[in-house]
Amino acid sequence: MNELSKMRHGDASLADLSGRTESDVEHETSTFVADLKRRLWKWRYFLLIVVLPTMIVAAYFVFVATDQYESEAHLMVRSNGGERAGGGGIEAMLKSVGGSDASRQTAPLADYMRSHDVVASLRKHNQLVERYQRPEGDVISRLHGDDPAMESLVKYYRARTNVELDTDTSILTVRARSYRPVDSYAIINAVLKLGEERVNALNERSYESTLALARRQLADAEVGLRKAQIAMTAFRRGQGDIDPEGSGEAQLKLVTELRKEQSMAAAQMETIASQIGTNNPQYRSLQARAAAIGTQLNSQQSVLVGNTKSIATRLGDYQELQLRQEFEAKRYSMAAASLESAREQATRQQLFVVRLVEPNYPVKATYPKGFKSTLTVFLVLALFYGMAWLLIAGLREHAS
Repeated sequence: MNELSKMRHGDASLADLSGRTESDVEHETSTFVADLKRRLWKWRYFLLIVVLPTMIVAAYFVFVATDQYESEAHLMVRSNGGERAGGGGIEAMLKSVGGSDASRQTAPLADYMRSHDVVASLRKHNQLVERYQRPEGDVISRLHGDDPAMESLVKYYRARTNVELDTDTSILTVRARSYRPVDSYAIINAVLKLGEERVNALNERSYESTLALARRQLADAEVGLRKAQIAMTAFRRGQGDIDPEGSGEAQLKLVTELRKEQSMAAAQMETIASQIGTNNPQYRSLQARAAAIGTQLNSQQSVLVGNTKSIATRLGDYQELQLRQEFEAKRYSMAAASLESAREQATRQQLFVVRLVEPNYPVKATYPKGFKSTLTVFLVLALFYGMAWLLIAGLREHAS
């Protein structure tokens, strides 16, 4: 009986102990919940502004975001002449401010690769819209719309195509990413091809522009030389003399000979007159010969310088035409040399694209960078929250 009563007493004691424990647990639970609610309410703005958006972003990257593959290539734009070595003073200062020649040559290509011209060409010839709307792309990141506006497509393209120019090395780095490795590889190859085509087009335009002035000068010189030759030919035909200078020299030589003969005849006449007298057949013969020489001399002198049709007059006109022809010939030679020099200079200025690193075919997804993006969102929102909290606290303190 005593043992039975002890057992009953023990059971009652255990029941009492069990009842107290459950009560204590319920009390502690209610206290914990109330404390948790109080703390959550205290931090409600932080949770709403910082934690909740961060959790949404993290959930997107974990459960929704689709893998993206990136292809990369490195290139450089060079000229046939290369960079000029040396140069000091103002030239060196301008280079230090504006970058190297290679950087200035590569910068337009970098700008073109991000332009709407490239996007329009990729859209027309490389199925750019279809590549950005692959079914495996998630609903948030992929391109929307059956026929997206050009502005939207350019914005989407620039967000997924990175073109960076290193001004120190003048190396242009191009990256393209999409939802499939083959699409990224195709996009970056198409972009590089378009860039090379644009450089070639600029080369052709620059070459033609550089040579245009020299060609016009050569054409003008050629026209002037042709006119001078035509005028010279017309003069020779009109005067019936192919070489007025030679004719003048021959006529002058003839007049000189006649004067010499006239002088000799006069000397002989004086000798005969002083020795024999003037009344003899020999003297009269010399006198007749001297008169004939004089007549012929007068005639030849009139041919040489007598009137407007004389050799002297024709020779003046001929020398003027000859001087004009020589001037036009020199002008033509100088224009031809200038054209050749301009051609060489334009050739040295030709640009070409050097592919330092060919585009790779991606095999592993490198985007999206979920952890980095989530951490960035958290830090930015936390910074914003902290600044707002300090501002509000300062206003409250100032108001109190």
